[in-house]
Amino acid sequence: MPLALTDPIGVVLISDSFPPLVGGAGRDTDLLARALVARGHRVCVATSDQPGAAPQETTRHGYEVHRLPGLITRMHWLSASVERRIPPPFPDPETTLRLRRLIRRFEPDIVHSYGWMTFSCRLALIGLDVPLVVSARDYSLICPVRTLLRQNEICSGPAFGKCLACSSSEYGIAKGAMATTGILSIKRSLARRCSAVHSVSRYADERMVRDFLRPAESGAAHQVIPCFADDDREEQVDEESLSRLPAGPFILYVGALRLCKGIDILVEAHGRLPDVPPLVLLGSRAPDTPSFFPPGVHVLPATNHATVMASWERALFAVAPSRLPEPFGNVVHEAMSCGKAVIGTRPGGHEDMIDSGRTGLLVPAGDVSALTAAIDYLLKNPGERDRLGEAARKESSRFSSELVTPAFEDLYRAALSRS
Repeated sequence: MPLALTDPIGVVLISDSFPPLVGGAGRDTDLLARALVARGHRVCVATSDQPGAAPQETTRHGYEVHRLPGLITRMHWLSASVERRIPPPFPDPETTLRLRRLIRRFEPDIVHSYGWMTFSCRLALIGLDVPLVVSARDYSLICPVRTLLRQNEICSGPAFGKCLACSSSEYGIAKGAMATTGILSIKRSLARRCSAVHSVSRYADERMVRDFLRPAESGAAHQVIPCFADDDREEQVDEESLSRLPAGPFILYVGALRLCKGIDILVEAHGRLPDVPPLVLLGSRAPDTPSFFPPGVHVLPATNHATVMASWERALFAVAPSRLPEPFGNVVHEAMSCGKAVIGTRPGGHEDMIDSGRTGLLVPAGDVSALTAAIDYLLKNPGERDRLGEAARKESSRFSSELVTPAFEDLYRAALSRS
């Protein structure tokens, strides 16, 4: 029997990453699960198992989390990362079996999946009449390296030779060949199985429609729904981490310390300016993180969300200098919610949040001269910096659970009606 508009929906949320792993996609899944439960829906989360994390738990917000082991994730020489267990970009036999058992036991109305676990989910759903909603929180379903960057330029679209070259450079030849073959060979059948695609920005939606859905081959609906923020007041601020911030004014970057995120461009732009306040880079190191940073640049390890928000409050303004076309960029709306002007890049999801000249500044991705000029402008014009920050604070109210969660409910009901 079809669900009525007021009926609760049973949802299995699937995500490659989830807390305690640090990262925007995992936090987004957690926030969506909390919001759905608060609105009366049945929810459970399935994610990849991680060393030291409980295989199963019930969160204080009232939903279960199942961390599912996989055959491939235990083979570290095949994994895309040695720091965390990342599902492969093709069905993992053990993960597929465990997902199928979970779905059959939970009996959801909707399965909503993000990332490379979606490939195992596709196989787990064979023979089950459950609509599948796929999230584009990054470009993992169309790009083996997830960034849409090819030789530091935005890629024009997937093709076997190009993807193999990029992924081999990122992971090595063997892993790169598996990632490229897996994604390019499975994505069409996955697109046909989808009832709906959720993208976090207009840019991500355009790329998913062009390179994944291919409207002539798929009848799936697609919709842009932004990420939303939440002030988790139960989380404790790490005072020791805050004590390591500069005592005086500083410029703040939050995120992975990767070249695709533009940290080398940011450091160069900072170094070009005389008598500039310190630059703080707050985030996790990666294999391509520079081994040396010049004086005036403070590198602090990733910390919890409450501490990040407290750090925004103390900063002059925020910089998000990504080379890649950011799918969205949670750090942007978090900084905006603290009343901070943000320098972001175009093209990408930053354009959905920052109205350049009104709520922040946008510069072309990879343009160190334009970034230098934007930083210099905010430093020399404190009144303008404050005006942009206050407008940003007001604009950030668009990214609230109260406004965004009903859009997910509408998307689920649309997927159910199409099914």
